[in-house]
Amino acid sequence: MKVSLIYPPTCDPTAPYLAVPMLTGFLRANGVEVLPVDANVEAYDALLRPAPLRALRERALKRLARLERKSTLDHASQRAYLQLWRARGDAQAAPEGIAEARATLKDPEAFFDPERYGRAVETIEAALRLISAAHAPLDLTFSGYRTPFALTTPEEIALDAAEGRDPFHDYVTHTLAPRLRAEKVDAIGLSVCFPGQLQPAYAFALKLKQLLPGVHLTCGGPGVTQLLIKLSGQDLLRALGPFDSAVVFEGEHTLLRLCETLAAGKSIRGLPNVVQRDALLGAKYEPGHGSEDLRLLPAPDFDGLPLDLYLSPWLTLPYDPTRGCYWGKCTFCHYGLAEVGTASYRERPVELALDHLAALSAKHDTRFFYLSQDSVAPKTLLKLAHGMAERGMNLRWATDLKPENYLTLARAQVLKEGGAVACALGVESASPRVLELIDKGAPVSTVRATIQRLSSAGIAVEAMCFTDFPTETYAEAMSTLRFIEELKREIALYIVGEFDLTEGALVAQAPEKFGVRETFHLDGDLLQTGLFYEEAKPSKRGAEPARLDAALDRLGAGWLLRRYPWAGSLSTAHSVYWYEKFGPGVFRDLAQLRIGLEPYGARTGEAKATFDLAQVAASDARELKIWHHLVRERRHVSRAAYQALADETAPLRPRPRRYTFRAGVPPVAGHGPAKGRRPRNSSNAAG
Repeated sequence: MKVSLIYPPTCDPTAPYLAVPMLTGFLRANGVEVLPVDANVEAYDALLRPAPLRALRERALKRLARLERKSTLDHASQRAYLQLWRARGDAQAAPEGIAEARATLKDPEAFFDPERYGRAVETIEAALRLISAAHAPLDLTFSGYRTPFALTTPEEIALDAAEGRDPFHDYVTHTLAPRLRAEKVDAIGLSVCFPGQLQPAYAFALKLKQLLPGVHLTCGGPGVTQLLIKLSGQDLLRALGPFDSAVVFEGEHTLLRLCETLAAGKSIRGLPNVVQRDALLGAKYEPGHGSEDLRLLPAPDFDGLPLDLYLSPWLTLPYDPTRGCYWGKCTFCHYGLAEVGTASYRERPVELALDHLAALSAKHDTRFFYLSQDSVAPKTLLKLAHGMAERGMNLRWATDLKPENYLTLARAQVLKEGGAVACALGVESASPRVLELIDKGAPVSTVRATIQRLSSAGIAVEAMCFTDFPTETYAEAMSTLRFIEELKREIALYIVGEFDLTEGALVAQAPEKFGVRETFHLDGDLLQTGLFYEEAKPSKRGAEPARLDAALDRLGAGWLLRRYPWAGSLSTAHSVYWYEKFGPGVFRDLAQLRIGLEPYGARTGEAKATFDLAQVAASDARELKIWHHLVRERRHVSRAAYQALADETAPLRPRPRRYTFRAGVPPVAGHGPAKGRRPRNSSNAAG
């Protein structure tokens, strides 16, 4: 039996992720031949080069030229026209600057030059905007893959997977599929960990099923599990789509049984935790084990992955000393492979984990690790750090932690001596009432003390927060921002996101306990990828969004905050390298430099637009209004319903003007565009 395990886009291209190496190590230990493929980094490596970006520039310019020749623009055409014009400067810069950007991110010296690093990041971000515009209405980032009707129905999935709309089409058809055919694989498994991977995974599957029809195609991971376990019957069958099966919950033993069954030429009918077609019901799965015994699992196996392709000067490897969350009570959380809340907590023996880390460090010649799990118990982390120091392992690592009184200054110093560089803390909110609703198990005083102790020990403390938890007031949201400002000298980086309700969170299971009047899916969203809710009382977002956003902007000026996964975002390899080189305060210091940055290869261009871009930009507000009507008033989503609302807008007629443009800044009417500038500081989001 030969199986290929594939990690699809779109994710962090700076370091490998844990899922495929964990499955690879287990299957190989049980006699299964595995071909691991990090298609995320491979596909981006293929795109982020001069020739492909020049081809995308030509594609974007041809699309724009066709729109320029129109006598009028309807709403959808205005959306594409605006995206293409906004990317004109990016289209000039990215193809010419991408080689230097890649070289900078791989160079151990240039990587730490603030200007060169910043320009490299801006170049790759410009390339993503070019890729998106060439495939408009796509919005592609390293944590998201968004189109207006993404994942609502199997038909929309297929439309987004079409050659002209899928930026990864050439990679799959001309590189991946021929490689899998040459390797003579018997089965293919796509590992989908994050929502941003769902559409690319389905697109991969649709193409691979057509190109390799005799190969069994399966999928698994948190993203797939959380999508499928809430469906049944015909809905589950439609969600299965091009896949022959799907593995739900933790996959090691289930995937092994699936491989053994296929190798024996037997039916997969009745295999626990395997979604399969059923003649009567449509599709179903038999419940099986919920979690693996971590003590019995081998170390992750990275052999066969393209470890030289990641956009970093050094290799950071992920490792899971534990799985699940030892607290497991936070009411907002649905993470990992569990129906509700988080997966049960398990640990590897500390000495075994230390052996694994030592072996991986020696084999792959790296000192850097990310201890990747839901949330590790502080006592266990302390034992690991103590063991690393005792053995003289000289590793550098980061991880996620829950604030606890257990983390005294002396224990924080043990973590530092054992190689800790950064810890991301689940702060969530600084409002006592909101924290109690969240059931965080730590009052604000404990959170504050934990941050101060870790910082005093020389560890970079990253604060993970969010606003808009149900019933939160404007004053309570502001208390979180003030908390961050008060601890500015102790907080290395932070994120303030917005609460997003997920199906398996305790809030969704008992909404009435949290001031939520109702939860609902949209009619037409057959895969139920969006869960919406209405509060019993109107939220502050309806009344005071501008004040809160302005306060976030003021707060952000104190740090150099970048989008994931760059230095200046949380829980990333690049941020850890900068902490290790310059100390925990590096992103506060960089914010004071106010360096104006623009992509490599940026230059000023000038062209005539048939339509006034200021008038076209009015489609931004109109688009928001359309979606508000569909989601909040009609609670329905479909291309036809969207188009009916869009058609109510009078077509836009030509009003020619000349514009100058440059990467990273909006086009400017007339001459003399604004010079490149550093983007506004903003909170970042991780996968």
